[in-house]
Amino acid sequence: MNLQGHKKRIFVALIAIPILILIIVKLPPYFFLILLTLVNIVAMWEFLRMYKALNIFIVLGVVLSTVIFLFNCFYWEFAIYYYSVSFIIITLFRLFIKKEPDNALMEISPLIVGLLYIPTLLSFHWFLRQEGWQWIIYLYAVVWASDSFAYYIGKGFGKSKLYPEVSPKKTWAGAYGSLAGGISTSLLIGYLLLDKSLSSLFIIGLTIGFVSILGDLVESMFKRDAGIKDSSFLFPEHGGVLDKIDAMLFAGVLLYFGIRFI
Repeated sequence: MNLQGHKKRIFVALIAIPILILIIVKLPPYFFLILLTLVNIVAMWEFLRMYKALNIFIVLGVVLSTVIFLFNCFYWEFAIYYYSVSFIIITLFRLFIKKEPDNALMEISPLIVGLLYIPTLLSFHWFLRQEGWQWIIYLYAVVWASDSFAYYIGKGFGKSKLYPEVSPKKTWAGAYGSLAGGISTSLLIGYLLLDKSLSSLFIIGLTIGFVSILGDLVESMFKRDAGIKDSSFLFPEHGGVLDKIDAMLFAGVLLYFGIRFI
């Protein structure tokens, strides 16, 4: 990335971060829910567009993902019912929209995977917000630091490739940077916001740093399979919404269950 690219990256962050903090900390929780809903819509659109789904399937996927996300947030105990209904809707939709059975599974698979991937995992961010805004700030700060440390340390010192078949630019140095960023930021932000021991903060920071790598690799796997570099170009030098939340989707689930044990 050139100097101009770095400037764009920093500029976008300087605008987005204060707005995000305002929504999380100062405004009523439902403003954050609205933000998550919008994130879900755009990320699902990016995911289906990535796999070149037909426009009518993209519309169906976005609608179903929004419904599932909101139902997960308020009626998660009935998840088996509305996931089952969603599957029936998708398969019947394909059955009657296109009479030819060729490529039917290939066409509906991105919708089903997308519903399991985006609204399902994103729901845990709302669950964490219900535990207190501190947990959301903590999660986002630790994941952001893990990602930033991984990027800059990998760029400066990375030689050995981590998983070139999936993500050619990721290195072992970047992976170690992700762990370092997760641990250090967990200790700092956790000490300021959370009533947890340093040992607990160390463990969960290490784990988030590790899981962030995996979440990033999973999205890279999807993008490489689809033959694209970024999920979209919504944010200059940052990629799309899915590019920004890939690690957070995995880390949010981990943190939600993890706080029951720390």
